[in-house]
Amino acid sequence: MCDDSGEVYRATAEAAGAELVAGHSDAMAALEVRPEIHPVETVTLTGRQVLRGEEAGKPAVLAGVLRLPVSATGRLPAVVLLHGSAGVAESTERWARELTGIGAATFLLDCFSGRGITSSAADQSQLDALAMMVDAYRVLGMLARDPRLDADRIAVMGFSKGAVGAVYSSNQRFRNRYGPPNAEFAAHIGLYTPCYITYREDDRVTGKPMRLFHGTADDYVPVAPCRAYVERLRKRGVDATLTEYPGAHHTYDNFRLSGDGTPVERPQAQTLRKCQLIEGEDGVILNVKTGQPFDINTDPCVERGPHVAYDAAAASATLRAVREILITAFRRNEG
Repeated sequence: MCDDSGEVYRATAEAAGAELVAGHSDAMAALEVRPEIHPVETVTLTGRQVLRGEEAGKPAVLAGVLRLPVSATGRLPAVVLLHGSAGVAESTERWARELTGIGAATFLLDCFSGRGITSSAADQSQLDALAMMVDAYRVLGMLARDPRLDADRIAVMGFSKGAVGAVYSSNQRFRNRYGPPNAEFAAHIGLYTPCYITYREDDRVTGKPMRLFHGTADDYVPVAPCRAYVERLRKRGVDATLTEYPGAHHTYDNFRLSGDGTPVERPQAQTLRKCQLIEGEDGVILNVKTGQPFDINTDPCVERGPHVAYDAAAASATLRAVREILITAFRRNEG
């Protein structure tokens, strides 16, 4: 489903005061939260290794912040948050704080620092997005064993590069191979998700809700491939939707880009906006147009110089929608 009612969402967001503009919503300001830092043991796999179902990779120890609402009672639902190519940023930390306002714990995972990565924007080959999906499964298994949390009510949400892990962790193929035996994600949420690659059997999913949000003016990660993916999912009866925000750019929820809304160029950042890719034999990713194996550092479809911009109305509308999605999903899975 595509939400093309741009004027409606903008009017609603502006009338409500656009919570993210001010920096702290009422829910976030009023709630006392206990933060805990936890190590996460994982492995670093290439994209091809993941597609081939391999599990032997270089060991890595990551870290993440678990935020627990102090006033909440009983076993809590939780949301795993996966950052984008810039690493953990203030905007993703804000999401972690905001979502505790619905009474959920949040776990913001840093997939980069433990691997010696600061940013992958200029060189995405440093870490494949599917490796972040494996990391997310490791966190899911860890949280599912925490007696304070409800293993049946753990969702995952990602941003750009991290949205790949959040969205495609719904695939049965990946879940069966890399997911923990004691849990599966209750919902999958992706903001400006890279949907460039058509993976084998990527429309065979767990059946949990999938929600994608995207700006129509995104020239970093264009929305068109996600339209096609969600359409394929829906044809199979999957509970998947795509909400589009007219005129919104990449990282439209990053309040640090606020100002007059003029898009800011990222001259060195790699973008696959011109790439159409598909999984071939033996885990090899192919460029559909050339039929040749894809390499992000040599393929001519890869460009640089995309833009980013903040959109207060789109950010506020997404915050409301995500809260509603999570509340609904958690109620559905509540024992």
